[in-house]
Amino acid sequence: MSTGESFIARVVGAFIRSKVTPLVIGFSIFLGILSVMNLPREEEPQISVPVFDIFVAYPGATAEEVERRIVNVGERKLWELPGVEYIYSMTQADGAIITVRFKVGEDTEKSLIKLYTKVYSNLDLLAKGGTQPLIKIRSIDDVPIMTLTFHSASLDPVGLRKVVSNLQNSVNAIPEVSETQITGGRKRQFRVLLDEQKLNARFLNALEVSDLIQRSNVKASAGHLQSRPELISVESDGFFRSREDLENVVVGVSQGGEVYLKDVASVVDGPDEEETAVSFQKGHEGPFEAVTLAVSKRKGANASHLCESILKRVKGLKGSVIPADVSYEVTRNYGETAEEKSNELLFHMALDILGVTLLMGITLGWRESGVVAIAIPMTLSLTLAGFHFLGFTLNRITLFALIFSIGILVDDPIVGVENIVRHLRMVKNKGRALIDVIVEAVQEIQSPLILATLTVIAAILPMAFVSGLMGPYMRPIPIGASLAMVFS
Repeated sequence: MSTGESFIARVVGAFIRSKVTPLVIGFSIFLGILSVMNLPREEEPQISVPVFDIFVAYPGATAEEVERRIVNVGERKLWELPGVEYIYSMTQADGAIITVRFKVGEDTEKSLIKLYTKVYSNLDLLAKGGTQPLIKIRSIDDVPIMTLTFHSASLDPVGLRKVVSNLQNSVNAIPEVSETQITGGRKRQFRVLLDEQKLNARFLNALEVSDLIQRSNVKASAGHLQSRPELISVESDGFFRSREDLENVVVGVSQGGEVYLKDVASVVDGPDEEETAVSFQKGHEGPFEAVTLAVSKRKGANASHLCESILKRVKGLKGSVIPADVSYEVTRNYGETAEEKSNELLFHMALDILGVTLLMGITLGWRESGVVAIAIPMTLSLTLAGFHFLGFTLNRITLFALIFSIGILVDDPIVGVENIVRHLRMVKNKGRALIDVIVEAVQEIQSPLILATLTVIAAILPMAFVSGLMGPYMRPIPIGASLAMVFS
């Protein structure tokens, strides 16, 4: 007996005799169940593609001038950044947008630091009259995972948007919510329509009046009120809350008398003039003017759990923040669709395990099939735990990797069990100990099994090093199959 065979024999014998073996099996399966519960569920795998938009305004310039003095200079400097793969630009009169896309797999935070440093260290090259660049990060997590559309037969667009705005504050407080956005409805707005003749008669101009209105609409400290035994802070609340507040603002002095805003302008208290609108119709009801609240998640957050938390919060606010005459519909639920697809793939994976077990029971025997029925879930459980520690999510690619792994990892237990059965039949009624027969059967095939396992890993693992967009997208397949083969 060689040294390798002696080692294998000791390992196999130790696991057969040890009472800890059932605990190891149970713990492995428990670890897999825990991983399935805690792994974030998504439809598609998360791919790191750092993309940034740079906004530069150049008031008064034509599109050709913006391209020549802003875009061309900016692109030339941005191409100096390491890791940049593409640069796109959109030029129009008065400004431009430059989009910088780094290579797939580049760290987003490090890419942002490099871009920020490059832009603000070259501000001396910015054309005179151009505004300071604004950098905005773009991410796959910016795509809303849930949209709620609110409508009411009694509220006007201004009142409906106010209700959704109050709800937005509550939703923002939910952990793992990154951004919320309201679309539709109308904001309340004061519009000041200046009368040019009245302004000229009182020696005023529109710029002065506009600046004075803005400076009056503030909240500032007015000192302290000292009263025993405490000191009370006093603030002047200058926010305009009604049309009358705005009309009574003093905008100047003419002919020894005060000039109020209502003397030189008319003030309209009403909805804004935004062009975005949302219309909702369900069956034969409607259409209603509606407001949509879109919610995005933080990176790495569990989409299905977060969507459940959002719906629970919204239902709990019905009747308080959300009036009884306001109805809502879930018009997008990414967490629900991700949950359904994940559960469907998990169901098919269970069917695959059941099919292999039944096939083993028919060909070798039901006792032997029980070994495979334990070995495959144990291996997949450890693979799922590996996914959890490697930072993968539970999506169609990782689950496909597990289903794909069943077809190749099942060979090891089948070959092992079949050879053990053959040896047991050969030594039947010869008085040999069962453990000795099992160890001998495993020793006989251990070298080919190890070689076959390493061959499969060597064949599929190089897929994990594919570059480009398909690399990180398909990476869970070779990594998951290799982990399953090692654990098997």
